[in-house]
Amino acid sequence: MENKEHNRFSEVLTELISSAHEVTSLAQTFDTEIKRRVFFEFSILVDRFVPILNYLKHHVKIMAHPPVQKAVESLGKEFVTLSKAIITNPNSKTMVKQVEDMVHGLGRSLGLVVFASLEVCTDFKEQIGTLHKDLVSIKFDMSSVASSTPSSSHYSEILSEIEEEEDKIQEEEEKISVGIDDVVVTLKYGDGEKLRLALMLLSDLIIEKKVGNDWIEDGGVILALFNRLGSSKPEHRLIIIRLLRNLALDNVENKEKMADVGFLSTLVKSLIREEEERREAVGLLLNLSELSSVRRQIGRIQGCIVMLVALLNGDDPIASIDAGKLLNLLSSNTQNALHMAEAGYFKPLVKHLKEGSDMSKILMATALSRIELTDQSRASLGEDGAIEPLVRMFTTGKLEAKLSALNALQNLSSLAENVQRLIHSSILSPLLQLLFSVTSVLMTLREPASAILAKIAESESILVNQDVAQQMLSLLNLSSPVIQFHLLQALNSIASHQNASKVRIKMKENRAMQLLLPFLTETNFKIRSNALNLLHTLSKDLSQELSEHIGEAYIIIIINIISSSSTELEKASALGILSNFPLSDKKFTELLKRQCLVPLIISIMTSNPATKTLDTQHLEESVSSLLVRFTNPFDKKLQLYSAQHGVIPLLVKLLSSESSIAKHNAATSLAQLSQNSLSLRKPKAPRWFCTPPSASAYCEVHEGFCAVKTTLCLVKAGAISPLLKVLEGKDREADEAVLGALATLLQDEIWENGSNYIAKTLQVEAIVRVLESGNNKAKEKVLWILERIFRIDEYKLQYGEFAQVLLIDLAQQGDSRLKPAIAKVLAQLELLQDQSSYF
Repeated sequence: MENKEHNRFSEVLTELISSAHEVTSLAQTFDTEIKRRVFFEFSILVDRFVPILNYLKHHVKIMAHPPVQKAVESLGKEFVTLSKAIITNPNSKTMVKQVEDMVHGLGRSLGLVVFASLEVCTDFKEQIGTLHKDLVSIKFDMSSVASSTPSSSHYSEILSEIEEEEDKIQEEEEKISVGIDDVVVTLKYGDGEKLRLALMLLSDLIIEKKVGNDWIEDGGVILALFNRLGSSKPEHRLIIIRLLRNLALDNVENKEKMADVGFLSTLVKSLIREEEERREAVGLLLNLSELSSVRRQIGRIQGCIVMLVALLNGDDPIASIDAGKLLNLLSSNTQNALHMAEAGYFKPLVKHLKEGSDMSKILMATALSRIELTDQSRASLGEDGAIEPLVRMFTTGKLEAKLSALNALQNLSSLAENVQRLIHSSILSPLLQLLFSVTSVLMTLREPASAILAKIAESESILVNQDVAQQMLSLLNLSSPVIQFHLLQALNSIASHQNASKVRIKMKENRAMQLLLPFLTETNFKIRSNALNLLHTLSKDLSQELSEHIGEAYIIIIINIISSSSTELEKASALGILSNFPLSDKKFTELLKRQCLVPLIISIMTSNPATKTLDTQHLEESVSSLLVRFTNPFDKKLQLYSAQHGVIPLLVKLLSSESSIAKHNAATSLAQLSQNSLSLRKPKAPRWFCTPPSASAYCEVHEGFCAVKTTLCLVKAGAISPLLKVLEGKDREADEAVLGALATLLQDEIWENGSNYIAKTLQVEAIVRVLESGNNKAKEKVLWILERIFRIDEYKLQYGEFAQVLLIDLAQQGDSRLKPAIAKVLAQLELLQDQSSYF
């Protein structure tokens, strides 16, 4: 029986091979261009069937498989009957479409052969697979070929024959339904290559509408596809998701079958896979989300919203658009909107703040107060319009709404752009009213309100309200420690603004100093530190009156803070207050000496960490400013006291500070000390010494024996090189003070020695360059120094040519008040006569 069946199918294959040759021959006999073109391409495809049919004919084991037999029979009917009919009687009007449909049919039939005969060699499998792909994708382009139209009677006859043939094909398709069912079985249980082919065939069947919804439902296709989605290879998953998208398209029943939370959870995992798979997965989820049940389920799947937000912000524009649409659909649910905010997507939350119910608004505001926001997130929320509805909640809502809104605004107010939005929303007045309120119900709102006020005060726009600082001052003693801290922060910001001089004057008139001083004994570090900083800021405008405001008891408290504080900023503020006392106040200076402030300063600065911070700069500025008092040139005794405690090496060190103020103050102090070096020097030929000075103590500038602690000598202190380096830098603010220090080496008695010493450093050009960009006072000092140095011919020749360019330029374009000094130097360089009108 088996032999008979085998022989029968061998005959079928032989007949097919013969038919293929016949089809090829027939295709070459047409007399019109359109027929020849179409059927020539068709015959090429047919020729490729011959080696495949021969292979099948000689492999008994494959042909014994029933599905293969059914597939071959289908191929034979499709091949022989339909091909001959169309080739023999082609209908020119619809011929191209007929041939395309016929070739696609051959492709599907060959696909069944591929699917049914997997036990073949790889080369043959590739050959048959390639032909299958070519057949199902073929498209004839005959647009450039003219066509001829047969007569209507001829057309009717052909059409009748084709209809008969189509009836026969339909019968054959019914016979191979068993082969289609095998596709579903393989889909459920197959793997590897079998699964891939099953998916491809299923895709063809669905796209070509060869199977209906009943077949899909009866076969459990959707369940089978979802079951395979979780365990398949990436290329299989992509085909599966595309199949599911096709099945879900405009089909509510199929969508409902996919609404199972397990299925959706499996699909969500594809959102983090390869780009194409992500794109297809989010597209399918968007399609399914038309069902309310699906929207409810998606929001509950862990990580889904985070993945969607990532796709929204990703590089794939298609996936981004679909993710945005899906998020928009999900955002009507407040819990989903909150999850989106936590993932960094805030537009839905802002929409609920603007349009949601009162409870929804409270939920959103509460979430904003708790989420750890980055500055980028704060900016996004501000741009999306979160500030205005929150301000409305605070000003018009009930207690719970007010509290949640204030807490949210406090979180947003850390960004300067949002502070401007707060100011424009007119929130300042309601905040102050709240702080003055004594209603117990509103007390819980005062802390976040004061925190927001502190942030608003960082903007100079707050100065529009001239009375705001006075209002805050009046609240200080009526508030809790937390509120006091925020109010002091706000007052510090207000008083520090560049245009706040009028506000500072008003604060002084309202006895702000007396109000703040008691806070110096506060045990709460934050409050004491902010009060100290505010006192420092206010003391800058009170120099001559400061002694009236701060008595000895508080001065000692300030010194104790300097001694005990662990922060550079607090030390800087305390020292800054002391440095603002008038220099003429000798009683104050004596008090500082009795309290051993100078040794304390030296100790602090020598133990300072090597790492420089902004607070370090503030400390250096305060120290250098205070040391100007202790280097008063009219008090040699005080200068020597300071030198004995190590002030000079500290001043030299401060010349390398990153703060221009510190460098300026240090140079000023060194200049003051150096003014007295000449009178303090010991002559070269001294009277009898118990211990003669060493040769190294001799100073070539002062022509005597010098020492840092006894003659305050800049040369012996090694200060000249650091002073000149300041001139080499880009910062010009310290130039005048540096040049003043260098000028002390050029006093009348020692100008030649000083000139030689400065020239020896090879930095004369650095001094000259100040003429390019220094201020007028600095330029005056440069001209004075050059006049001394150029008295020596050697230096006139060495540096004159370099200097004259800048001197001439300055004479032509500079301040007219400098012209006499410029002319004097130019005359030295013999570029101008002494009788010139420049004098």
